[in-house]
Amino acid sequence: MNFETTLSTLDSGVFMVYVAGLLILALWISRNEKSEGANTEDYFLASKALPWWAIGASLIASNISAEQIIGMSGSGYALGMAIASYEWMAAITLILVGKYMLPIFLENKIFTMPQYLQQRYDNRVKTVMAIFWLAVYIFVNLTAVLWLGGLAIETVAGVDWMYGMIFLAVFSIAYSLYGGLKAVAYTDILQVTLLVFGGLFLSYLALDALGAGSGIFAGFTRITTEIPGHFDMILSPDHPNYMSLPGLSVLIGGMWVMNFSYWGFNQYIIQRALAAKNIKEAQKGIAFAAYLKLLMPLIVVLPGIAAVILQPDLTTPDKAYPSMMALMPEGIKGLVFAALVAAIVSSLASMTNSISTIFTMDIYHKFKPNQSERHYVRIGRIAALVSLCIALVVAEPLLGKFEQAFQYIQEFTGFFTPGIVVIFVMGMFWKRTTSNGALAAAIGSAVFSLTLKFAWPSLPFMDRVGLVFLICLALCYLVSLQGNTANSDSCVDIKNISFSTEKSFNLAALGVTLILIALYAAWW
Repeated sequence: MNFETTLSTLDSGVFMVYVAGLLILALWISRNEKSEGANTEDYFLASKALPWWAIGASLIASNISAEQIIGMSGSGYALGMAIASYEWMAAITLILVGKYMLPIFLENKIFTMPQYLQQRYDNRVKTVMAIFWLAVYIFVNLTAVLWLGGLAIETVAGVDWMYGMIFLAVFSIAYSLYGGLKAVAYTDILQVTLLVFGGLFLSYLALDALGAGSGIFAGFTRITTEIPGHFDMILSPDHPNYMSLPGLSVLIGGMWVMNFSYWGFNQYIIQRALAAKNIKEAQKGIAFAAYLKLLMPLIVVLPGIAAVILQPDLTTPDKAYPSMMALMPEGIKGLVFAALVAAIVSSLASMTNSISTIFTMDIYHKFKPNQSERHYVRIGRIAALVSLCIALVVAEPLLGKFEQAFQYIQEFTGFFTPGIVVIFVMGMFWKRTTSNGALAAAIGSAVFSLTLKFAWPSLPFMDRVGLVFLICLALCYLVSLQGNTANSDSCVDIKNISFSTEKSFNLAALGVTLILIALYAAWW
């Protein structure tokens, strides 16, 4: 089946109107902020006034950028429904983060993750981890989102991928320099709505095309009959893609470490929840996001699997989702494509905002203290611009040789995530954890990960993440025992923090758990 993947005149018009309208809306919201960014709480935490529905929508909008929609759909094309474990296990991770991590962060009035590390440990830990985060955000997250966004624009609109990346970078600069978190969060609601309904509509069209006029159920029956291996959730060791998703590790292994690092300690993600009116509103938002995560495989993975039959000759799996968008009618395709581009830009804006914040406040401020607010804002803007330029330059060399960009992202973030999770979890729940123990875990995470990668190449990266986490946990424990506990007074006394949650949150958590059990029981 040959699909036309370029935008029609109507689609192009809809796209331009949507993009212009979204930018105007973001700027209008920003103008109505009294301090226009002079107050850090207003600019970075949206005046700590976000309602639960804005938090949930913004969490998902920041998450389902090109790396999720394009990358995960490509992995669905190559691996099948097993890749959905990243989404479904993230749902239960969000519930745990909402119950046990958020109360600690909100109690300490945290703005940034390095700020928490400085409060809990010392400047050394803050600086080391700030550098780690900057490296990951620029060379993994930012680069991957730009690359995949450029591929999406090339596939759907027929514009060269480099010009597409430049457009995304320029748009994100306009969005992030003037919008602020409140503008991003509220415009995210529109984007998530369009992406969810657009994704569901695309899955419907794909199944209908597979059913050849007999309906979506016939289409689903066909896809499960012709490529049953693409619906194996737990891959066996003899599966050709076992290295990417090593069996039970997606349920009881390294995926937990990766999810906690991403959803619990990732600046540009958790910042949405930190901007809540209160802890109850934040937890409602987290629960809402968890249910949206349960929907994501239907929105992004299923079209990729359908493309195996409908588009068997793709040059790269990451072109699966953009090519399937050709099924959409004129106008609707332009609208959904515009929402996809806007979601990409929203993620870029969030990342560059986090990069500029961490660089300016956690690194630059150390060398240039007591400067004016305007000076730090200018440095932050320069940092955002430089990070985008670096990502544009290194995108093709880093990602051009990878068939599945989503797997690249997971592989390389896995070098740092074990140490990050150890530092935060030990710092939160073991009072005797010292700064030297935290540093040992941070540095050991990169060293042990690289060593195992080259010394044990047959070890799946997800198992490597789990193994390095255990090594770093033991290392942090042993090093902390050798040091003094003078810094223990700076840690959070969790005895004074309530981890109790409302009945509605508990019911939501139970619902997520039961749905996950049903999904894995059906497609084990």
